[in-house]
Amino acid sequence: MSVPQYRKVAAVALAAGLGLSLAACSTKSDDSNDAGGKVTITVDCQPVGAQKELLKNWNDDVAEFQRQNPNIVVKSVSVGEQCNNPPDFTARLAGGTVTDVFYGYMTDLQQVLDSGQAMDITEYVTKDTVPTWDSVDPALKEVFTDGGKLYGVPVKNYSMGLIYNKALFQRAGLDAANPPKTWPEVRTAAKKISALGGGVAGYSEYSAGNTGGWHFTSLLYSQGGQVLSADGKKADFNNPMGKQVLQNLKDMRYGDNSMGSRQLLQWGDLLTNAGAGKVGMFIGAPDATQAIVSQFQGKYQDWAMGPLPGQDGPAKATLGGGEGYFFKKGLTPEQVKAGLKWIAYQKLTPGKGQFDYVRAKPQNYPVGLPQPLLFAGGSDAQKQELDLRKANANVDTTNFAVFEANPVPIKGEPRNAQAIYAVLDAAMSGVLTNPNANVDALLKTAEDKVNQLLAAGS
Repeated sequence: MSVPQYRKVAAVALAAGLGLSLAACSTKSDDSNDAGGKVTITVDCQPVGAQKELLKNWNDDVAEFQRQNPNIVVKSVSVGEQCNNPPDFTARLAGGTVTDVFYGYMTDLQQVLDSGQAMDITEYVTKDTVPTWDSVDPALKEVFTDGGKLYGVPVKNYSMGLIYNKALFQRAGLDAANPPKTWPEVRTAAKKISALGGGVAGYSEYSAGNTGGWHFTSLLYSQGGQVLSADGKKADFNNPMGKQVLQNLKDMRYGDNSMGSRQLLQWGDLLTNAGAGKVGMFIGAPDATQAIVSQFQGKYQDWAMGPLPGQDGPAKATLGGGEGYFFKKGLTPEQVKAGLKWIAYQKLTPGKGQFDYVRAKPQNYPVGLPQPLLFAGGSDAQKQELDLRKANANVDTTNFAVFEANPVPIKGEPRNAQAIYAVLDAAMSGVLTNPNANVDALLKTAEDKVNQLLAAGS
């Protein structure tokens, strides 16, 4: 999962820009070309009105792209402030109301294929349509490939670590340059931070909207576990490692009272609290700090990041994920090529779109975060992007130095991730809302449900 930014909750789906409704997102073959021979595509993930700078940047990019490509018309659609709310995304797939070029998480490929909405774009992705394609990390391309066929284009990637509030660390007498390296150390630090009072949670965690299961997976990886068996046919978290994940949380929530009283948090809930200075630590990707500032009124200087903690030493692994764009089945070749050109301009060109660091530097948007790393090491595109990032950094990159200096092996999300995450939400919410929760029972129930999903081919 991303956001970007990477498990996220979208607002109510809205049509923006040109006033498109979700019901009108699809482009029929008879209106894909107007009388002037122009090619029209609908594209989602336009920033919402509250994201003023990001929306202006998007609209400026659309205008410049259309100036450079006068035969292409880009109609922008907003589907919420974070582009993908899993239940809403599934409903749009089922209803056939996705846009021509539509955003999805790296975990969405299977359900997109199952929906029958995905178009095979293998033959269209070339240096002509995506000039930097050969520089994109092959591992990211593989995520959107099935049976040797390419169905999506990666545009962002991430891995998780421990994000923490330096100001709260200092107030609690903790060393802000030396974040916790193990979960027992997280527990100790969380107690000290929560002792500050004022509604501050020493450590905060998700447990609803599929975000709880997403974070359970990363916490399990830190223990050395995996969600599914090696063959992907059985659940593999009802074991000592899965129990340790839930026990750690239960101990902090009810043994120490260091996680705050409000639970069932989703993406925006936790980051709202973080922006208000009420969260000491949580796990997330580097760009979560961007959201804290640009959307939830936090301060960049308050936030830093270290590697994901392990149980008794360095984490065994951390979760990596990301996002990309799919193409709706039935588009004309001209529409597919137009969509690829737009993605290339907006998402995969150093110095343009999301990589326009010169533009972003004076804005309320961070330049200098250690991710995404879309381009393969040693490629010209990676060198250009990293040079631009360094030259235009507007955040203290030392805040991420510990994270970058201590890389944790990255493990991808499991097959059927969204359905599994929804099941695991219940285990996470159980230990965070019930002081008498039985960890063994929660894991057994989740195991049975995931096995049922897998058996049914969900």
